[in-house]
Amino acid sequence: MSERLLYMAVAAFVVGLVLLLSSNKQRQDNGEWSNPLQWGYLLMMIGVFGVLAKYLSFTAVLLVFVAFTGVVWGVSKWIFRQASQELAQQRSLPDDKATRKAIQQQAYEGKVGHFVDYMSGFFPIIAIVFVLRTFIAEPFQIPSSSMRPGLVVGDFILVNKFTYGIRMPVSNEVVIPMNPIAHGDVVVFAYPENESVSFVKRIVALPGDTIEYRHKKLIVNGQEVPQKVLGQEEYIENTPMGAITLEPEILDEQWGSHQYQVYQLPEAAPFNPQVVREYMRNNPACQYEGFESFTCKVPQGQYFAMGDNRDNSDDSRYWGFVSDRHIVGKAFFVWMNFGDFSRIGTHIK
Repeated sequence: MSERLLYMAVAAFVVGLVLLLSSNKQRQDNGEWSNPLQWGYLLMMIGVFGVLAKYLSFTAVLLVFVAFTGVVWGVSKWIFRQASQELAQQRSLPDDKATRKAIQQQAYEGKVGHFVDYMSGFFPIIAIVFVLRTFIAEPFQIPSSSMRPGLVVGDFILVNKFTYGIRMPVSNEVVIPMNPIAHGDVVVFAYPENESVSFVKRIVALPGDTIEYRHKKLIVNGQEVPQKVLGQEEYIENTPMGAITLEPEILDEQWGSHQYQVYQLPEAAPFNPQVVREYMRNNPACQYEGFESFTCKVPQGQYFAMGDNRDNSDDSRYWGFVSDRHIVGKAFFVWMNFGDFSRIGTHIK
């Protein structure tokens, strides 16, 4: 999270606290709490969420909120039960379930405070979001051109979280294995040098594989990945120095069960040795040969990932292998692109 967003989160908390302290704490005639009180709690929740997100992963923050609101929800249920029991001792309740429930709810509202009543309402919503995002699917926005031509800047994609197995929240360890990661899969993972940042790349080598990238030819376990030149395309790349037009070759490539296209700039070297991290140059699993080639033996529990825009991608060539515990899931679908609605529904090959 940027410093600007952190300041906004703190501001939201402060405004929420002011609204909470200055609001009417009594229920209105319709049984609801006052709008300033409700907005105060909501802004404070947003503020706390934003501050925690500065130091914890999104999943960890959701887990904290699920635990906190879950406890409050449990307290609210206990208060409801106590109110119902006291009511039953004082008077006989009608047999009609709806009427009896309404009377019990009225008794509950007379005993519960605004904090427990309001906070407990967040629990079902946050719990559903947590389950969906942690175990089912997660949205992700494409921030760069590293996966062109298949994925472009502005694509919002969905990531299947259970394809490779059910993982524990926070630790991300697989507890129920399912399908193994395959050659050519497009995956989202936590960037090894900054785990708060997510990358999307194509897995080109699996644990135990020997990968060579020689004169822009991808060779895995001695087998060259087939390529066919389809022609040349151009696209505009936004850089810190302004927009530039690039004209890469587009090649058809097939690896495993995946057939897809990649970009290559004919005049560019296979990789830039000056960008290769020092720990990669000294890694005994890899040997770099000038500007033209390298060879790596992928360790167990690790993967080698590359962008489809081969000469415009920050990937395993430079910062190393992707650990299995960094894997988020398999990208499979473009669900939105506000700059190009025709991208909606694009299947990720």
